[in-house]
Amino acid sequence: MSAHPHRLTPEEYLALDRAAEIRSEYYNGQMYAMAGGSLNHAVIINNTGRMLGNMLEDRPCLVVSNDVRVRVQSLFYAYPDIVIICGEPQFADDRTDTILNPLLLFEVLSRSTERYDRVFKWDQYQTIPSLREYVLVSQFEPRIEVFRPQPGGNWLFSESTGLGATCHLESIACELPLSRVYRNVTFGAAETP
Repeated sequence: MSAHPHRLTPEEYLALDRAAEIRSEYYNGQMYAMAGGSLNHAVIINNTGRMLGNMLEDRPCLVVSNDVRVRVQSLFYAYPDIVIICGEPQFADDRTDTILNPLLLFEVLSRSTERYDRVFKWDQYQTIPSLREYVLVSQFEPRIEVFRPQPGGNWLFSESTGLGATCHLESIACELPLSRVYRNVTFGAAETP
């Protein structure tokens, strides 16, 4: 990710990002171009999004991939890999491209963004009142980590590992078999981003 050279207001960021061909995230006046993904990254997002969409098709929930941004307060705008919204979507303005009320957020980890997803984004995402689960998916081994808010402000961590495991998503009462999340993923494949 690379930063925009000038300090921007959220409104300036949104105008630039909406007109750009390459998506960028925003934090406190700076705009950061998003890194490209690998084939494994894309396959995991597609497998997971398709599976969740099928599981939730009869419920008032939407499963969207990284084409919509999420606003976390007014200082941070991000493009999670998968966003789940249940109930009526709330938007930042009259455009329908910035979500305020995600229920679940998924990030597929890459070598270049893992620290950013685990530390910085996680710190920001914890402030979203509607968020009930934050899910980190490895693309290098079959492993899914889930964080759930608990009374008192703590977050409960659970981990599912191995292709025979199943990841329970409590907030939407769904089970994700890791064998399906990782279908057609080649572990040990070279990754550039």
